[in-house]
Amino acid sequence: MTTVAAYAASAPKAPLERTTIERRALREHDVLIDIKFAGICHSDLHQVAEGWGEAIFPMVPGHEIAGVVSEVGPGVTKYKVGDRVGVGCIVDSCRECDNCKAGQEQHCTQGMIATYNAIGRDGEITYGGYAEKVVVDENYVVRIPDGLSLDAAAPLLCAGITTYAPLKQWGAGPGKKVAVIGLGGLGHVAVKIAHALGAEVTVLSQSLRKKDDGLKLGADHYYATSDPKTFEQLAGSFDVILSTVSAPLDLSAYLSLLKTGGALVNVGVPEEPVTFHPFALIGGNKILAGSMIGGIPETQEMLNFCAAHGIGAEVERITASEINEAYERLAAGDVRYRFVIDTATI
Repeated sequence: MTTVAAYAASAPKAPLERTTIERRALREHDVLIDIKFAGICHSDLHQVAEGWGEAIFPMVPGHEIAGVVSEVGPGVTKYKVGDRVGVGCIVDSCRECDNCKAGQEQHCTQGMIATYNAIGRDGEITYGGYAEKVVVDENYVVRIPDGLSLDAAAPLLCAGITTYAPLKQWGAGPGKKVAVIGLGGLGHVAVKIAHALGAEVTVLSQSLRKKDDGLKLGADHYYATSDPKTFEQLAGSFDVILSTVSAPLDLSAYLSLLKTGGALVNVGVPEEPVTFHPFALIGGNKILAGSMIGGIPETQEMLNFCAAHGIGAEVERITASEINEAYERLAAGDVRYRFVIDTATI
């Protein structure tokens, strides 16, 4: 076992405080990673607050991890000491079901093991990336290409794959019109990726406050959803709409913006259920879909794509002592566009 410093919440809605945790001794296929940067995802806020249901405490959040391999188990073949690597939302799965064999570990029929707030197959609690080090099986580690800085790459391990996977699945590319709801931690990466895929990109945001940013990130158009005229003007416009927000939406209104056969794909997770009228789907054979991160192979594909197109998250680096302030600011929408913890300060 290795004792490492970390930041943890001791109870629901408690502030995060410096503590120590134990990382397991390396097994046959484990790698020990010196964490350099850990992104703060909106999911972290939800889970610390038990917004998505009962959680496990003490909790060390963090599933956007970028670092360097410092030690490997005797059976490791994919990585060596000094490699730049990342860990996202998954650290294990059954490896035997059809989904796991197809590289869709996030849909493991026995349940994927999340990077934190989960019980591993060994019965131990998983602790996330707000820490100095982490031990992960090599099969759930991805390589960060040299073209990506570690701080800008960290959020891609969640925000990047969460948006890349559905954009690829639903055919974002040349000749397609894609709308991104929300220009936040997920949305700003979605705009970059959709633009790089060749789609015509529109941002749908509550206001025009971030319009200049959106256009610089690659959006072709930017509209305020607080203006009722937006829904009249854009009716029937889009092939794909990607909702990245964690607030409840009027889904019927957004479905009206789709072309016939278009898809509204949800990746944001509000804490309360959302509703819509079935006629909003029936009229125009429209699709309401969901997407949950991506498997390990697709996560590596996403990182390679981002490196090839110069895509990284827009980050604000913070020290560990600023984590609680960052949570408050993130809850208020006061970040452009992802807080990343410099774990050397833990």
